Amino acid sequence: MTSSTATRLNRPHFLCGHNHHTNLILLLLLACSMILVGLGLRDPWPADEPRFALIAKDMVDTGQWFFPMRGGELYPDKPPIFMWSIAIFYALFGSIKLAFLVPSALAGIVTVLLVYDIGRRLWSEQIGWYAGLLLLVTLQFTLQAKTAQIDAMVCCWITVGCYSLLRFLLLKGSWLWYFLAWFFMGLGIITKGVGFLPVLMLIPFVILKLSKQAYFINSTPGWSWHWLLGPLVMLGAICLWFLPMLYWVDIEQNPFFDAYRDNILFKQTVTRYADSWHHLKPFWYYLTSVIPVFWLPLSLCIPWVVKPWAKAVSNSDWRVTLILGWIVLLLIFFSISPGKRGVYILPALPMLALIIAPFLQQILQSKVLNWLIFSIVFGLSIGVFLFGLGGQIDMAFATKLSVKYGIEPWAFLMTLGALGLLISIFVVTAKKRGVKPFTSWMLFIPLLWISYSTWGYQLLNKVKTPKSVFTAMADIVPDDAQLALINFSEQFILFSPYPVTHFGYHTPAAPQINAAWHWQKDKPNGVILLDATSETDCFNMNKAIPVGLAHRVNWVVLNYSARRSTCAEPNINVNEFTKLSLSIE
Repeated sequence: MTSSTATRLNRPHFLCGHNHHTNLILLLLLACSMILVGLGLRDPWPADEPRFALIAKDMVDTGQWFFPMRGGELYPDKPPIFMWSIAIFYALFGSIKLAFLVPSALAGIVTVLLVYDIGRRLWSEQIGWYAGLLLLVTLQFTLQAKTAQIDAMVCCWITVGCYSLLRFLLLKGSWLWYFLAWFFMGLGIITKGVGFLPVLMLIPFVILKLSKQAYFINSTPGWSWHWLLGPLVMLGAICLWFLPMLYWVDIEQNPFFDAYRDNILFKQTVTRYADSWHHLKPFWYYLTSVIPVFWLPLSLCIPWVVKPWAKAVSNSDWRVTLILGWIVLLLIFFSISPGKRGVYILPALPMLALIIAPFLQQILQSKVLNWLIFSIVFGLSIGVFLFGLGGQIDMAFATKLSVKYGIEPWAFLMTLGALGLLISIFVVTAKKRGVKPFTSWMLFIPLLWISYSTWGYQLLNKVKTPKSVFTAMADIVPDDAQLALINFSEQFILFSPYPVTHFGYHTPAAPQINAAWHWQKDKPNGVILLDATSETDCFNMNKAIPVGLAHRVNWVVLNYSARRSTCAEPNINVNEFTKLSLSIE
């Protein structure tokens, strides 16, 4: 038996290298099976998905695309790029249920393919395959690719920027790659502010150039006046949205649009980073609360890959030095800000997978690492199975979940756990044939995402939308009724079968209720939907009609008969609530 044959027998099949076209097809099929499965099977879920879906639907329905509107009020928190992408697919498909997940899914697939391609160009076909596969089975990455939030898209733009810079800096790429990197940084900025992050890769590059360390594979670009054009390209990309926005705000001569401009340019960028008003976390939050769990299995690989990284850096391997330096700078950048969310550091994952991949075979020689990963799969499978079994036999610890969330996923959990245990048994019994325990993760994660995206979606969709409330209302509210929402969430507008009025997303509850009383005054068919625990002197809450539980709130309807004879004037103009929603506390 030859040495190469022995090597193939001693590693699992997923680690075997293929030619470029085979790798690309396999990776694309695997990515589609994990990311695209489930499209059209669920509705938008809180917190962010209903908001973006509602705005996108409104764009198509009204023809007003440039300024995002949430139920008739300006939405100033994000530029409209991501909402435009959903709106385009909604216009194509005619179904928001199908369209809202497509942009994130496509962004995730493109990111996987970019990581594969830059990996094969910097190292080899096999390393590119490893990198794409590692990224695809990392928890946070695939979760975001299956979620209608902006983060998957901005991660894609940042990855394009990093990809283009690496091709320019290390692969003798033309200046076109350099300018393309800056263009996508600009596109990332008008998607979610932080799209400029690839520029941080130039810091370790400059340090390496000044240190006179030679890159042992290719020559690297030297000084040229072309370097100065990059920021101008980025500015040009930003101006594609920025200048028309300023123009339309100016001609509107409307203080609401002025507030929109100021909020999105300053409060949602500089202020949000330097003086954040929510999601306040300590400096070490990402290291202790995000990376260990959400970056699995890459987070488990880090202790074993540190030594190979250090050796590569000492040997002037600019590939590892540039990418590792960029990841560290990105983590520092987000850790400095007082406001932190786990998804903020998502853009680091593609590059982390890329620099773990060259050393994957080496670190998988560690029995400890292999069995650690196996133990997570085995332990999770046992836990999920036992939890499902506990619910099936009505044990208190499980039934509390059912009562609290209105869901009974026991058969789903038992099935998923049992399949995970079968995978664990297979890996243990196949160990003698060269199957490493690490393989358990590679088999379990696709199973997890596919089952979650089908059976799991069907279970959760019942409790993640307010459809049950509107079903109950259908029995007591006429079809031609008008609906006013108090302390609403966007999903109530999105799913409402009735024409909706509201009084400002950020308006306090008391003036909303007062405004609703005056709104209903000349609308005998008008009804008001609000929290059953609301306190008011304007309505007799004893006449409120319960319509069910949704999003952990018991909702009631107030019809015309629940009105009291008088109610104080609201301290807002019912027709001018938009300005309040732009003045976010």
